Formats: sequence, structure tokens, C-alpha cells
Amino acid sequence: MMREVKVCVLRIEGTNCEDETYQAFASVGALPEKVHLKQLLGQCPSDLRRELEDYDILALPGGFSAGDYVRAGAIFAARMKSGLRRELVSFVEEGRPVIGICNGFQILVELGLLPALDGTMSEEPQAALYTNDSGRFECRPTLLRQENGGGCVFTSELPEGSIVMCPSAHAEGKLMLPRGRQKRMLERLLENDQVVFRYVDPEGRYAGYPWCPNGSLHNIAGICNPSGNVLGMMPHPERALIWETHPDWTRWERRGEGDGLSIFRSAVRGVR
Repeated sequence: MMREVKVCVLRIEGTNCEDETYQAFASVGALPEKVHLKQLLGQCPSDLRRELEDYDILALPGGFSAGDYVRAGAIFAARMKSGLRRELVSFVEEGRPVIGICNGFQILVELGLLPALDGTMSEEPQAALYTNDSGRFECRPTLLRQENGGGCVFTSELPEGSIVMCPSAHAEGKLMLPRGRQKRMLERLLENDQVVFRYVDPEGRYAGYPWCPNGSLHNIAGICNPSGNVLGMMPHPERALIWETHPDWTRWERRGEGDGLSIFRSAVRGVR
């Protein structure tokens, strides 16, 4: 009998991709549960209380949590950090997988769980996901090259160099590092094998707009922590679970699962 893998799909007001993220994990045999942050903080009736340590995987889905006021993901992250800091650090240090998609990536950066160059959780954000170069919300199919050498738990089923399609839908997805430290920090990300996905064109070449929808540094679409169990990515793999959601699905003979499913299955198999 296969081990049950429990997934906490965490949400607050403004989160809007929890259903798709739930379905993604359910599709690969996990037991997901949509959990409101107040349930982990104890700000709810006792029968609704949940403990983070009871879950194997934590997922922070996309959306516009708390209206993206202050900065995208900042309020959600502040509420998590003030009430769950110890539990989050323990969760990550135990090697349990954490994924943040789009707004979830923004939250992980605000929390200091990414890029995590100097410890599990930094006191202040070490990076930023800034307004797209186009100055507008970009919603388009994006092609991603898998760049990780094998250390990221979410890409064990995606060979290095493989290209997948995951839709992007964001206004603030441009990864930026602090001025004056950008070059060295990027070098460290590459040395640590923390760059997981980069935007490419249909020929697999690193390219600018529209293939890179935001102007992100080094065409980066997703990074992990040095241990490989925390992944943040701007494109939405949970919107590419079946082939029929691919924009070219009527033109090709291929059928079956979409490109995003392997990311969730990799994590679940890693836990098992």
C-alpha cells in the first residue's frame, strides 16, 4: 500500500488558484486539503484547527492575496512570519517540499524562504518580484527550460534541458536582486544549482519579450532553495495538467497529460 501524502494548500482572502492546485495534487494521488491561514494560526473554532506539521507538502497557490497591497504577497508573508515562523523553518529544515506558484513565489520571496542564500529563512527579503517591463498584466503561454541538475525535488521527472509549457499570468514577475550585489548573488544561485526554470522561445533559445513576459534577470522563471525542497515559480503548472489546455492541442496528435503534472508528481513521489 502506497504511503498517503498530505498536502496543505494554503489560502487567504484574494487567493484564487487553490482549486487548480488542489486538483493538481489530487491528480497524482496525494491527499490535498484547502486550508485557510487562520486555521493554522488558531484563529478559528477548535474543530477547524490545523497543524502545519501534520502535512507532508505545503503549497502556496496563485492569486492576489490581500489585494496585493503594499507589495505582491507581502501581507500574506507578514501574517505567516509573525505566527508560523518556527513551524515554517522546521518544515523546510526537515526536507518537506514547499511550492509557491505566481503569488506563492512572491510570498516565498517576501518570507525570506527564497533565495535563502544565507540560511533557511532570511530576516529581510533578499530579492524582489517587480513590475513587468511591459508595465501591464501579462497572460500568455510561456515555454520554460528545466535548468536544475537534479537537486530540486519538484523536477525529478523533468530531465535537465527539457522544455515545458506553463501559462504565465502576472503583473509583477520580474525577478530582481539588490543593486550592487546582483552579479555575485546570481553567481551564487548558479553555483548552488538554484535556477530551476528559465524562459525560452520555441527554438529553446533564451529570448526577450514576449517569450520572457516580464524582463526577469537571466530569464529566470523559477528558483529553489539550496536544499532543493522549496520551489518558487511565476508560471502556472497547475493550469497545464491535461494536454487539452495547451494552446496548440488541436494541431498535434499528442494526447494525455499536460506539461505541468510532472512537477506535482515529482514532489509526491519524493515524499513517498
